[in-house]
Amino acid sequence: MKIAIAQLNYHIGNFEQNVQKMLRAVEEAKQQGANIILFGELAVCGYPPRDFLEFSDFIRSSREAVYRLCAASQDIAIAVGAPTVNPDLNGKDLYNSAYFLYNGQVLHVAHKALLPTYDIFDEYRYFEPAREFHVVNFGGKRIAITICEDIWNLGNANPLYTMCPMDEMMSQSPDFMLNLSASPFHYNQAQERIHTLRENARRYRIPIFYSNGVGAQTELIFDGGSVAMTAFGDVYDEMPYFSEEVRTYQLEDLYHPQPERTQRKEKYELIYKALICGIQDYFKKLGFKKAILGLSGGVDSAITLVLAAHALGAENVLPVLMPSRYSSEHSVNDSLELVKNLGCPHKIIPIEEPFAAFLKTLQPHFEDKAADVTEENIQARVRAIILMALSNKHGSILLNTTNKSEAAVGYGTLYGDLAGGLAVLGDVYKSEIYQLAAYINEHFNQVLPQHILQKAPSAELRPNQKDSDSLPDYAVLDRILYQYIEKRQGISELIEMGFGEDLVKRVMKLVNTNEYKRHQVAPILRVSSKAFGVGRRFPIAAKYFS
Repeated sequence: MKIAIAQLNYHIGNFEQNVQKMLRAVEEAKQQGANIILFGELAVCGYPPRDFLEFSDFIRSSREAVYRLCAASQDIAIAVGAPTVNPDLNGKDLYNSAYFLYNGQVLHVAHKALLPTYDIFDEYRYFEPAREFHVVNFGGKRIAITICEDIWNLGNANPLYTMCPMDEMMSQSPDFMLNLSASPFHYNQAQERIHTLRENARRYRIPIFYSNGVGAQTELIFDGGSVAMTAFGDVYDEMPYFSEEVRTYQLEDLYHPQPERTQRKEKYELIYKALICGIQDYFKKLGFKKAILGLSGGVDSAITLVLAAHALGAENVLPVLMPSRYSSEHSVNDSLELVKNLGCPHKIIPIEEPFAAFLKTLQPHFEDKAADVTEENIQARVRAIILMALSNKHGSILLNTTNKSEAAVGYGTLYGDLAGGLAVLGDVYKSEIYQLAAYINEHFNQVLPQHILQKAPSAELRPNQKDSDSLPDYAVLDRILYQYIEKRQGISELIEMGFGEDLVKRVMKLVNTNEYKRHQVAPILRVSSKAFGVGRRFPIAAKYFS
């Protein structure tokens, strides 16, 4: 028996495109001699569909897509994910399901049992968990079908759940497992995925075929990395990251130990590729082609420009230099050098005139109060007005260049430098930014000018300003932020780690009192295990740690 894994980039709600893509994959699998082709979780509608699932027309369109795939299942079985209606009125309206189709018939429907409701996931909002588990008989084999999270409660050890679907099916002696997944990327996820699949294979002593999606759905990025795993826990094959592909495997080969075939998992290579994927799909799936951004001469806007140019083509990205009375000459020159290296078009629009006009207009109303952050913010907002005007006029999307450290402590101007349609670096800490820059320069001909990487970070909104005037050193700040945001460590735990009490309290207050800003910024491409946005939900009017 031969099993094909289809690793595809689905588009939420784009049923026609999703079905056409899967039909092409079915034909490719047939040409490769496959008896079964495996697609991903909720493949017909795209993952995560969120509240689209509350529309009956959306469910009807999903069902019609399944019927079209069913008609194409001549001489090949198709395992595909889709929502199904729960006939029991006492439960949730839907199941998260996997269809097993063959020769124009639905041979089996399996429902997902373990519904994650943490971080970015909210599946129990929509779906009823499965309570019955049956293998499907096909081609003389007994097949266990699981859906994504169903394999992440190995041995019923996960305290979030009370049962393990595979434990329930082992009494039926399955010969192998099919797992339909939609597992979002973070830079450690690929390693965790391999570990989980390996432990499942070793526990149940059966081969596993695991299909993951690729592509980005707004802030969520899917890296692929689908796996064929032997019954001994060897990675027979790990499919490419961030690209679509159909590969077919001989089942019998997976009943024997095999040499490991895994890809390297270098953090900043993965982050780079994930951000490229996130930018490309955000533009493509929204129907946009051109981006605009403010280029300041700092490392964040420089890296954002490089990523956008690599993702969209340099000719489709417009960096705008907007020097002020406080901009250093090298900031402009560094920016121009980068633009030349990339071959981008660019504009230089000084902001002195509109800035001075705002000051003149507002001065009578400032009541002779001393200059402070107000004047700094006016500059940032003047720049945002210019960028948004160009964005509107030319039909481009403004890319936000704020990093995770700045987003965490509110070091940015609302309706100013926090403006944009997509936040590219909002899940990358400042200290990680420099590591990402090093990766980019190593692999792309030193495209980033060295002076950008060497100078002290500065917003350049007042004379000789540096980030360190307002914030702790990023090397220290980021360690505290990582423990608080990713590891959920509080004040007492951070103090026990050796951080000073006053510093910890200061940072905690900055993070929590700036929650209102994060509620108003653009979607942030997720590359870590805990990003700002849908996966981190904190109240605004709260006093905890403040």
